[in-house]
Amino acid sequence: MKKGFIVLIIACCVVLFGFTLSSFIRIFQYDLSVPREMQGQSTGYRIVLITREMDTPFWNKVEQGAAEAASRYGAELAVWGSYGTNQEDFLRNMEIAIASKVDGIIIQGMDTDEFNHLATVKAAANGIPIFTIANDVSFKNSLRRTYIGSDHYKAGRMIGEQLVKDMGPKGNVVLLVSDRKEDYLTKRSEGILDVLKRYPGIRPIVAAAGNTREKVISRTNDIMNKVPDIDAFVAVWAGHASAMVQEISKRAHLGQFYVYSFDDNSEITALLHEKKMNAIIEQSPVEMGELSVKLMVQWLTREAFPLDYEGYYTDIRLLKADDAA
Repeated sequence: MKKGFIVLIIACCVVLFGFTLSSFIRIFQYDLSVPREMQGQSTGYRIVLITREMDTPFWNKVEQGAAEAASRYGAELAVWGSYGTNQEDFLRNMEIAIASKVDGIIIQGMDTDEFNHLATVKAAANGIPIFTIANDVSFKNSLRRTYIGSDHYKAGRMIGEQLVKDMGPKGNVVLLVSDRKEDYLTKRSEGILDVLKRYPGIRPIVAAAGNTREKVISRTNDIMNKVPDIDAFVAVWAGHASAMVQEISKRAHLGQFYVYSFDDNSEITALLHEKKMNAIIEQSPVEMGELSVKLMVQWLTREAFPLDYEGYYTDIRLLKADDAA
């Protein structure tokens, strides 16, 4: 009797180990699996778009493009978001979407361990594809299926080339960067610096300016005190641009500097129209939204499988102050 009970316990352990091993393998080999088929759902695929910058002109356009594509392809689209730097709400939305077992998640990338854990373990374990949009993350760390958005390295190079064209091959250039270690911000800086390093007469000054308006003002003021002969400013994170321009204007005539940034902030276009900036990179948020939903549906229906892990780049162009007038 006792011997039989022991045998039964051992058998149960073996079965449980088998299930555990199977789940473990499924998570880490998910990249090799094909997308699961829907079983007769007449309402279409359920897709969630998640951002941490709700109700901004840029993300409203992303949502517009995604909604139009969802209607066209018969998918159900929900848009969830948080505001600004509220990472907890953003990650909670991601976790809720995974727990709800939606068919696909299109999400603004966040290069953190918490984001990568949700993408690699929880989403993969539930068979849910993750697409990053506008802001990418490392594929190796997140196992995201693909990226849809701007080529931020190319965007940085375009700013660098226009700056040299405007300023010439000599001068001091301040790159105001964020403390946030984001993939897209890193690539923008790399693109700018790769252009500037071709000109020995140009001295780039990279300065971290925090993530609040007060810190940006303080940092800009500090740089202008230490480097009185600055020729150009670049707000690598567009959220810095308005406060940076405000502080420059207090200290000197804005027209004596060349000023550049990117369009993913609600105040940027107004600054360009007012000729307080020389040029910005204009992105294509509607196209991002449309393409992300289209690719998600095509991936789920096996029309586009596998996807390009490097990503799908949407259109960008350099918009100068004279063009925006």
